[in-house]
Amino acid sequence: MTEVEQLTFGMRRAITAGFPETVARVKDALKEQGFGVLTEIDVQATLKEKLGAEMPPYLILGACNPPLAHRALTADPEIGMLLPCNVVVRGAGGGVIIEAMDPVAAMNIVANPDVIAVAEEAKARLQRALETLE
Repeated sequence: MTEVEQLTFGMRRAITAGFPETVARVKDALKEQGFGVLTEIDVQATLKEKLGAEMPPYLILGACNPPLAHRALTADPEIGMLLPCNVVVRGAGGGVIIEAMDPVAAMNIVANPDVIAVAEEAKARLQRALETLE
């Protein structure tokens, strides 16, 4: 089992599992941390349809934790430009990579302590979700 890797603007977890099973597990892990999936973008299908391009499975999930989103929007209504939290599930070799944006990295541009506090909580929840994936 690999640990959650901190990236410049996100977090990554690599696992050896099937893609559809991993997508379901990621959604469950997010739900356990209070996130719902508002959007689901199938990048593989879109690029195949629009460009004829072949690529491994690649899904972008737009995850939202309503209480955290409300707190952030109350602190700064413009924060909606940085919402929701994107979580990528993508096929890689014999396994799947799950990457989640780092809300602290994204929200640091706002320089509002109330927003940063929300971002820190969101990051902790996303990290816990990634840690549960095996």
